[in-house]
Amino acid sequence: MTVETGVTAITALLAGTFSVLLAIAVLRRWDRGGAGWRGHGRANRLDTRLQPMVFLFRKHQLVDATAPARTLLSRITAPDNDWQRVLQWIGPRFPDLGARLDQIDRLGRIEAVGTIGSGSAMLRVVAEDLGDDLLRIAITDPEAENAGIVVDSMSQQAMEDELDLLRRALDQTPMLVWRQDEAERVTWANAAYLQRAEARGDGVLGWPLPRLLDTPRPVPGAGTSTRRAALENNGAVSWYDCHSHRMGDQTMMFALPADAAVRAERSLREFVQTLTKTFADLPTGLAIFDRQRHLQLFNPALIDLTGLPTGFLTARPTLFDLLDKLRELRMVPEPKDFRSWRQQMANLESAAATGHHSETWSLPGGQTYRVTGRPHPDGAVAFMFEDITREISSTRKFRAELLLGTHVLDGIEDALAVFAPNGQLIMQNRAYRELWGKAADTLADALAQWESRIDAGAGFVALRARLTQSDDQARDNGAMTGPDGGLLAWTVSRLGGGRQLLRFRRPEAMRDPALSVAETRTERARAVGAD
Repeated sequence: MTVETGVTAITALLAGTFSVLLAIAVLRRWDRGGAGWRGHGRANRLDTRLQPMVFLFRKHQLVDATAPARTLLSRITAPDNDWQRVLQWIGPRFPDLGARLDQIDRLGRIEAVGTIGSGSAMLRVVAEDLGDDLLRIAITDPEAENAGIVVDSMSQQAMEDELDLLRRALDQTPMLVWRQDEAERVTWANAAYLQRAEARGDGVLGWPLPRLLDTPRPVPGAGTSTRRAALENNGAVSWYDCHSHRMGDQTMMFALPADAAVRAERSLREFVQTLTKTFADLPTGLAIFDRQRHLQLFNPALIDLTGLPTGFLTARPTLFDLLDKLRELRMVPEPKDFRSWRQQMANLESAAATGHHSETWSLPGGQTYRVTGRPHPDGAVAFMFEDITREISSTRKFRAELLLGTHVLDGIEDALAVFAPNGQLIMQNRAYRELWGKAADTLADALAQWESRIDAGAGFVALRARLTQSDDQARDNGAMTGPDGGLLAWTVSRLGGGRQLLRFRRPEAMRDPALSVAETRTERARAVGAD
């Protein structure tokens, strides 16, 4: 390579490097100029958006405000006073500033930094007394590192729409929603809360907002907690179910109206109390078991009837534990063996669970109990214990008296039959059945039966007329041909309730008893002489 060739190469290299540097410089200049040309209007708007919020008040009347400040006031719909609007917005972010603003005449200047939290991190407010009753309040963000970032209009519109939707939803909800700090000061509230607070405060609200409800304290680590609280206003009490949710050093509170639930619970409680009083006065022992067959409800009569200890019943024993305890107290029928006893009690439980079931227990002590089982909703079952000893005794006595009366009627030689007013045969004795055979069920059938077995004459016609026709005659009698062809006397007597007593008597039974005794003695004397 010659010297001339080397010089040419170096010259070309230096020219190329210079061209690249010149092109880079031109591009940078073009980019800065173009950005300025293209974004001049946007830069102006950005500068407008980044200017601080400044309010100028004279005796709590707004004199002037920057554009962001006026935008803020326009988004706070209530209250109507601008000073109250500013305090409402500042209060949650600077809790102690409201009280310090009242001392601005003495302090001259107040500077405060907002608490760390969602939407209000590290905000700074400066309040200055300018004299002549002028107060300047400036709100800035000293850590706006990203203040130059511009959000595209579509994203901004979407965020604003979502924010507006959330605001409207919270303001239209009937439940009370508010936020409170660690000192339990209300730092934010929705429209429903503000309305209730205004109603209690006669329309005048200050900051911080009053706390309306005795709210639950959240348990650390539990997330949420719930309790019921009452709110009284002019003698009217409203109930709310309060839920709390921890959010950093703040607590979100939600109070749902619970008046309907409270009324329903009160009605249910009163109904249960009424049932409890009714059960307590019942002479029938009551025991209600749930679907797991644990005792849930019993009344004092159960203790009186069974002798079960109160402590045993309040411990909510199972059904089979209760039955085993009754077996120990000899308050169940004496079983032949334990296996048959368990099977009998299992059958009792299954029958009571599937439908109405009733048993009669004859106890070793001579008492008689009726045990009734009924199914209840959700698989529960109820058992009722009734002492029917007196009822059983009365029934047995009545049956014995009926049996005695039947024996007495059967011992009478006359054939007797009693007919109801509708002609139904109520009663007959053995002599009647021997005379006419199987008794007919009605008077008409009986007349047909009699007529078929005898030679119906004037006596039978008179008897039929007497039985089928209603008259006031208390007693009537006559005679007719009997089924054996002999003479048969009849007598019809009126009984109470329109019933009629019919009596048939053979002629030999109508003879004088004294003559019958004399004839009997004569026959006996003849028998002794013959011997």
